[in-house]
Amino acid sequence: MAKTLVFDRSDDIRTPFLRGILTRSLTDAGLAFETAYQLSSDIRQQINNVDEITTEELRKIVLSELQKMDEKEVMENYETIYPATTKIFVRDHKDNLMPFSMIEHRRTLESSGLGSDKAAYITQNVYKELAESYQDAIDSSTVGKLTYDKLKQHYGKEAAKRYLVWVDYKHTQRPLILLIGGTTGCGKSTVATEVAHRLNIIRTQSTDMLREVMRMMVPIKLLPELHTSSFNAWRKIPGSDESKESPEERMIHGFIHQAELVSVPCEAVIQRALNEQVSLILEGVHVSPALVKRFKDEKSAVIVPIMLAVLKQDRLKHQLKDRGVSAPARNAQSDYLSNFESIWMLQSHLLSEADNNAIPIIMNDDRDKTTDRVMRSIIEVLQKDFHAKVEDVFGTE
Repeated sequence: MAKTLVFDRSDDIRTPFLRGILTRSLTDAGLAFETAYQLSSDIRQQINNVDEITTEELRKIVLSELQKMDEKEVMENYETIYPATTKIFVRDHKDNLMPFSMIEHRRTLESSGLGSDKAAYITQNVYKELAESYQDAIDSSTVGKLTYDKLKQHYGKEAAKRYLVWVDYKHTQRPLILLIGGTTGCGKSTVATEVAHRLNIIRTQSTDMLREVMRMMVPIKLLPELHTSSFNAWRKIPGSDESKESPEERMIHGFIHQAELVSVPCEAVIQRALNEQVSLILEGVHVSPALVKRFKDEKSAVIVPIMLAVLKQDRLKHQLKDRGVSAPARNAQSDYLSNFESIWMLQSHLLSEADNNAIPIIMNDDRDKTTDRVMRSIIEVLQKDFHAKVEDVFGTE
């Protein structure tokens, strides 16, 4: 039996209905895979005897079924990601035409520090107004100004200004170098991954990986303090056991020594990104104020240092336990929980150094909120040199 064809009126293209494609669309909107697969199978049965169905008709069927299931949030997400098929073309400053992308528009809003839900709401509003304007093509400056106005209307002047600052920065094409520090287990890698996805940054690096490369190249007998955890490095420094320093002072001394060693490849990675003019996220316990200072006068890129913190001991212990489950080899090697006091002391040192050097400290108590806070820290750095007006950024009168 021939497959039902789905007809897209906007580009006059017919494609076979594929259950797998619809399942993927539904899971993207937030439906569990098993439920999405079953719903896609049910819809295929409904249209099994239909030779052709338009994308609008198929979309109505999907939304109707989701409504029956009382999946209101999935319906909203589905409408945001897969809107009614009114094609909107946007003309850039080089007179190139590109389809308006709700996903890219929402990502830009999130990059300016707006939460995901608020970004989706503004994107829906902008899309609806553009679709109702009945124009063949819309200038990118018009889209930008409309977005700015919607933000100002719904979320205030500050949200609108952050968007303005971010769009202005993107026009400069300067790379972003984001440096994320923090003690062991505070969530640096997770946050770095989230930020990289949101900003579409391909190049990320961990100082732990750089240290591992150094361990392969430098024998343990030559630099034993390199071949241990950052909070235990002091134990490998000759004479530390006889030192009259307090346990905290010895721990900090060992960490600083190890961080200085790891700073060599860290500097090389940052310098390579600067030379190639590409954005980079470097994360790790060795991202210290001393490393940041070495690039404080850099003008060819935007350098943004932040320090992550988990201020509740129970929460940090929980994250260390999770780290042991997800990476059991690392847990056995470092035994994080038995060294918790050292890890906690190391965090106190890092936060004190960040505070003394005016590096933003961000509480990592919720992944999405933390990602939003990182975005706002980036905008705050950009705002220091921002003096443009709305018409300067969007080229409107």
